[in-house]
Amino acid sequence: QKCGFSELYSWQRQRKAKQEFCLHDGPPYANGDPHVGHALNKILKDITNRFHMMRGYRVHYVPGWDCHGLPIELKALSEVKGAENLSPIEIRQRARKFAERAIEKQKSAFIRWGIMADWDNCYCTFDPKYEANQLRVFYKMYEKGFIYQDYKPVFWSPSAKTALAEAELEYNEQHVSRSVYMKFPLIKSPPKLTSVINGSSPASVLVWTTQPWTVPANQAVCYMPDAEYSVVKCTTTGEYFILAADKVESTAAVLDKQFEVISTCKGVDLADGSCAHPTIPARVSPLLPANHVTMAKGTGLVHTAPAHGMEDYNVASHHQLPTDCLVDEGGFFTEAAGPELQKKNVLEEGNEAVIQMLKAARNLLKEEKYVHSYPYDWRTKKPMIIRASKQWFVNTADVKATAQDVLKKVKVIPTSAVNRMIEMLDRRTFWCISRQRSWGVPIPVFYQKNTGECLINSETITDVIKIVEQQGTDAWWTLPIEQLLSKQAVAKAGGNDVLDYVKGQDVLDIWFDSGTSWAHVLEGSEQRADTYLEGKDQLGGWFQSSLLTSVAARKKAPYKTLVVHGFTLGEKGEKMSKSIGNVVDPDVVINGGEDHTKDPPYGADVLRWWVAESNVFSEVLIGPVVLNAARDDINKLRNTLRFMLGNMADFNPETDSIPASEMYIVDQYMLHLLQDYGNKVTAAYKEYDYSKVVRLLQAFCSRNLSNFYFTLIKDRLYCEEEKDPKRRSCQTVLAEALDVVVRSFAPILPHLAEEVFQHLPYKKDSEGVFRTSWINASSAWKKPGIEEAIEGACAMRDSFLGSISGKNALEYEVVIVIEPGLLFELMEALQAEETSSVSQLNEIMMASQTTLLSELPKETPADADIIRGTFLINLEGGDIREESSYKVIALPTAKAKCPRCRRYTSSSSNTPCPRCLKVIAGKGST
Repeated sequence: QKCGFSELYSWQRQRKAKQEFCLHDGPPYANGDPHVGHALNKILKDITNRFHMMRGYRVHYVPGWDCHGLPIELKALSEVKGAENLSPIEIRQRARKFAERAIEKQKSAFIRWGIMADWDNCYCTFDPKYEANQLRVFYKMYEKGFIYQDYKPVFWSPSAKTALAEAELEYNEQHVSRSVYMKFPLIKSPPKLTSVINGSSPASVLVWTTQPWTVPANQAVCYMPDAEYSVVKCTTTGEYFILAADKVESTAAVLDKQFEVISTCKGVDLADGSCAHPTIPARVSPLLPANHVTMAKGTGLVHTAPAHGMEDYNVASHHQLPTDCLVDEGGFFTEAAGPELQKKNVLEEGNEAVIQMLKAARNLLKEEKYVHSYPYDWRTKKPMIIRASKQWFVNTADVKATAQDVLKKVKVIPTSAVNRMIEMLDRRTFWCISRQRSWGVPIPVFYQKNTGECLINSETITDVIKIVEQQGTDAWWTLPIEQLLSKQAVAKAGGNDVLDYVKGQDVLDIWFDSGTSWAHVLEGSEQRADTYLEGKDQLGGWFQSSLLTSVAARKKAPYKTLVVHGFTLGEKGEKMSKSIGNVVDPDVVINGGEDHTKDPPYGADVLRWWVAESNVFSEVLIGPVVLNAARDDINKLRNTLRFMLGNMADFNPETDSIPASEMYIVDQYMLHLLQDYGNKVTAAYKEYDYSKVVRLLQAFCSRNLSNFYFTLIKDRLYCEEEKDPKRRSCQTVLAEALDVVVRSFAPILPHLAEEVFQHLPYKKDSEGVFRTSWINASSAWKKPGIEEAIEGACAMRDSFLGSISGKNALEYEVVIVIEPGLLFELMEALQAEETSSVSQLNEIMMASQTTLLSELPKETPADADIIRGTFLINLEGGDIREESSYKVIALPTAKAKCPRCRRYTSSSSNTPCPRCLKVIAGKGST
């Protein structure tokens, strides 16, 4: 509360800012509890938003929810007995209440995770204004010819009784089909083969299918024109068969028959032949050429049922064949299929009935189980079928070329994702956007009762949008047609009476719902977001539907950058499932489970750290080991912060800071490193590479601060006089380091960052870390030359420490011998006098005393352990390069341990050393 954490979004929206950053929230589905996938996505977005806000941008981020559709409808209806008797409006009311409950649950979790937003002003796809904007986009696309109605095969879910788009399918790799080899007896031999097949013996074409239930809808058998086909004779029955030359051997083996090849021909030679339908007497199935025929499986001759296959339908259209569908919405054969099949489920007893009919007609050669990948309804988890019906489509074939061009100008992170999206667009010839359900936005079309002709024009749509904007789409079901359709609109269409029309019953695909969110949420004339950030499944989902609707309506992408993250998995890389017991609940991560010894409360920052430290562009692992490691990392970071905070109690940067030019060289070196760290962190944030931010942070805190700098300056901090410039020098660096480090992780760990700022002794009335600014590391801190001095001294220190292997360095004096040259001059800058116990060089060496010489002293003991080394100096970007050799000698000190600073610089163990005596006397030191 103290830092206005929850009001932050509103505060930054009201401030003056030169630039705006818009991250458009892809709406999560409002049908369940918050899970770690939500956490990964929302926290990544929040890190992005907080970074931009701290850099002075005014952030535009409106959280939203996808609220319509079959999954919500099914879940809402599962709570009701006799759901099949509910009216559409009753179904809609129950679905809305279910979605509203899910939204509240998810919203409270997102707030707990520290997600910055105005949570009282979110968007939902069932908001009347949202629905009205969606219908505006629909009509714009319809007007431009990108939306049309047609009768053709689509993916159909018998379990949900609706058409589905490809994005709503999932594939079961272990689906088992009853595949059959069957024969289509030749009625008319292809003219080119009359000399081979002369009618003396029965002849048939051999066909294989995994979907026997589609055989009653067969209208043709297709061949590949340029492939090789063989006429074979069965050695046991004398029958002739036609099949692909490449498939003779494998098919004979499967059928357990011997085939003798009589003749071989090209596919084109099968032209003008025709067969008897295998189950329907008197129906003829012509032999037709088709490019979709493959030799991968089967016999090279394909059973063609136009109502149940996309390619089959194209063949039928080309050759004017019937495309009648014999299967109803629930997946049952209709009356037109005949009494033997009527009311039988095509995937169960209907399939069996067709197989028996093939057997009775003596056209079944073999049935076998076939395991293959098969589409399932993503929500009901039941098998799909392909079924021809009258639906509404987006003509993606006409949009995708522009969409692909536009996509090339979008920055995609990681870059590999853009190719996947372009490939998916390439495969998509049309997008079925109509659904036969109640919970959704109605397709605003009226139909003439007698002709079935559809009515939609600028008048009808304007009237419907006006009503929807005021009352929501429930009005489509509650209002009589006279209030939805005006006489003028009917007259314009050449009709007579409003009552000659009925309202359409289809609703729009939810991918069209969410795909038009740009039209409602994005502001300004451009209506374009800087960033869309979602999981990789959205390459074929929201990223794509948003792109297609935006390009179709206004020829541009709704985003400038796409960031694509991976999925969450268990820590061993396995999928999460309740049966394995590896599902991680973010609420349990934060607040702990029932047994805190098993599921400890980690808090929100651990969850956020897990997101940031993970390589989110691949799969993201989570589990107890990962979370414990995240907690340990944060604890190490807290210790680093605690050290800096603990040494700030008597320091005020405004009055006590030391100018960089007057600092110790090692302090200037730390500012140089800080400046470099700030630049690298900023660059990593800009690239959405938050795991790199974490790596940089950890390396800087452990290597540069804890292991190096803190170790060196403890003597200055604890033993020099309080206001001594030497002490103030390192305190100045600590204050700058604390500020830079806290700002650098604030977008990731906002709670910890604010906690630190609340404990700063010199920022009692601070506005907090987020209301100030981003890292402010002065470019004047950059001093590349300093690196050579400090790193040269460190190289010699490492030689010294290596020679005393684990012993206390303070029990030694160190002698450094360097020949005159650059390295000697650099060391002289750290220690002007020959021998010192208080010099900058001695501080780095960590000994009790350091002596710097240009030649080995004559009195050096003969048995002295002389460590030799070299250091390469590289200045002015490589223009000055000099390799210098050095010698290091470690000698046990002869002096006593000072009881105050614990260095061996005193004449007696009872008396403080000269430096400490000065401090105690209050004289200070110069």
